[in-house]
Amino acid sequence: MSANKTLLFLIIAACSGCSSQPSKISVAFDFPKNIKEASALEYIAQSKLFWTLEDSGNDANLYALDKSGKRVNTVAVDVVNNDWEELASDPEGNLYIGDFGNNDNERKDLCIYKIDAADLAGTNAVPSEKISFFYPEQKEFPPRKSARFYDAEAFFYFRGNFYLFTKNRSSKFDGTTLLYRVPAVPGNHAAILMGKFRTCTDYKHCAITDADISDDGTTIALLSSSTVWLFKDFKNDDFLKGRLTTIDLQDFTQKEGICFDGNRIFIADEKDKHTGGKVYELNKP
Repeated sequence: MSANKTLLFLIIAACSGCSSQPSKISVAFDFPKNIKEASALEYIAQSKLFWTLEDSGNDANLYALDKSGKRVNTVAVDVVNNDWEELASDPEGNLYIGDFGNNDNERKDLCIYKIDAADLAGTNAVPSEKISFFYPEQKEFPPRKSARFYDAEAFFYFRGNFYLFTKNRSSKFDGTTLLYRVPAVPGNHAAILMGKFRTCTDYKHCAITDADISDDGTTIALLSSSTVWLFKDFKNDDFLKGRLTTIDLQDFTQKEGICFDGNRIFIADEKDKHTGGKVYELNKP
């Protein structure tokens, strides 16, 4: 075999099972002006509403938006917003708040709050459950800067468990996100390390900021500020062994929310002086 043919064979083998292709996003709607730091996006099919929240430093509120972007409800939640980063939902339409933002890797109070579906129609809610958890691999609070792997902004609910993807804040960022599983029941749980996935070495473009799973449980999506990674055709919860497609969004903003509505994917970003503050639809290839 010639040197050129050998090189071609190695390239094809390395890319087996994955593809990388450019795509674009189109604006679905703008967030209302009072929602500037949208840190999550979740769609609940039963109510046909999008839900979002803002992270630390903002009110402990959940915001419901219709498909035109109109705010149709605000639910004040009777807990402190330490660092809310993410939303997830289950098949019954209950909503879960991920209070696990951990920029400095020093928190020992990471938790998830359950808001019952019935309470989402009102204007006030008290969490019906609190699920606390910790990372067994973390031994110091905070750990040394090269070992700060324990922030998270991404999770979803699947078959009675939560699946979290960490946001790598280590000083030697290499794109690695850790996948953890936490049971969706009250208590203080040791999160179970399920695997890891490497995106790229550019923190601004490749740190994981959100995740979601499709309604039929066949596809998961990971988000960064400029990229979506889709995993399909996995077995049970072995998500990272699924067929991978990498989608270049051809757009860079502070994207922090992704969700499925059937076979459609929506993405949200925070607002800054000149850009953001929108929900986009991904034009899938």
